[in-house]
Amino acid sequence: MQHPVTAPPVPERVRTLAATAAPTHVSLAGTARPARRARGGVDRAGRPVLLVMPGDPLHGAREEPAVTVDLVANRSLGGTELPRGLLKVQGWVQAVPEHELRATAVAIADRCPDEALFEVLEGTAGPRLLRVDVGQVIYLTGPESGVLDAEEYLGAAPDPLAGVAERMVHHVNSAHRDRLTAALGALLAAPADDVWLWELDRFGATVRSGLEDPALIRLPWPSPAGDAESLERALHCLLCHR
Repeated sequence: MQHPVTAPPVPERVRTLAATAAPTHVSLAGTARPARRARGGVDRAGRPVLLVMPGDPLHGAREEPAVTVDLVANRSLGGTELPRGLLKVQGWVQAVPEHELRATAVAIADRCPDEALFEVLEGTAGPRLLRVDVGQVIYLTGPESGVLDAEEYLGAAPDPLAGVAERMVHHVNSAHRDRLTAALGALLAAPADDVWLWELDRFGATVRSGLEDPALIRLPWPSPAGDAESLERALHCLLCHR
């Protein structure tokens, strides 16, 4: 008997988290320098892109120094930002080719807007855009952790429904937490409190519940959602569960 897939493959899940993440710190390998706060984003290929200002040790780099970039994907619950996942991308910094600067800046601005991106496009001696040639990715997502090599990470793609799923998560957490709480209580046959929709993807939903020691509860769909309409139907069935 073939069991249904209940969660995305790890490379897809990590790429999905990266697509919604922002860089927080960057550290240079082989030096005693402490990690520095990072600005930038993640390009459409999943590579961290650093917005580096004059005076930063990486600004004048002519080689390809090895770095570790921390990416954090957050979820806003009632105005509080909580981390969904931490990714440590290890690799080598290289300049974004001039013919790719505009497309890269636009990709970053979609998720992590920064006025300094305009200065990069003006071609002055100010900020630079540097991207990371990925060597490996260390991931920590709730109770799960592991390492992906470059081929596994770059060869995967984010959940194709990630954009619409994020909009649905925001809508449910803003307007339908009462229905989500009732549905989870019915499924668990026990009262549920402080319930939030934590993640949503084509394979199912993850619900966060509890105040003191919150638990993440995975609720898979009977079959994967193939498009936005079927994902919406699956979520509607969950919210209407009594």
